[in-house]
Amino acid sequence: MAHPGGRPLEFKTPEEFTNRAEVYFQSTPFEEWTITGLALHLKTYRSTLMDYEARDEFYNAIKTAKQRIEHSYECSLRKNGKAGDIFGLKNFGWKDQKQIELNDVTQLSEEQIDSKLSKLLGKA
Repeated sequence: MAHPGGRPLEFKTPEEFTNRAEVYFQSTPFEEWTITGLALHLKTYRSTLMDYEARDEFYNAIKTAKQRIEHSYECSLRKNGKAGDIFGLKNFGWKDQKQIELNDVTQLSEEQIDSKLSKLLGKA
């Protein structure tokens, strides 16, 4: 018989999730922490963890676990400077970006604007 409110929760409370996640963090070397590794340890899926993060009562517990993993990537990046750590951090919302400022473009002709943009974008 199906559960009346849909599938039963894998973690009954945020505290249960936190306690089970803590076992992962204590038993796995710091530099090997990953979200997928945490999900495998919890016998669930990465997408399930993301679904739990959308639940108000689990938001802080999931966010804290994810932040611990993010911290491990950041520490590894400072120590080793590897592209894999950069990729991992980008999955946490980090980005490489360039900021382009255009001042007084309202007083430029269309050709002048195109010329400035071409130079900024390296197309000149």
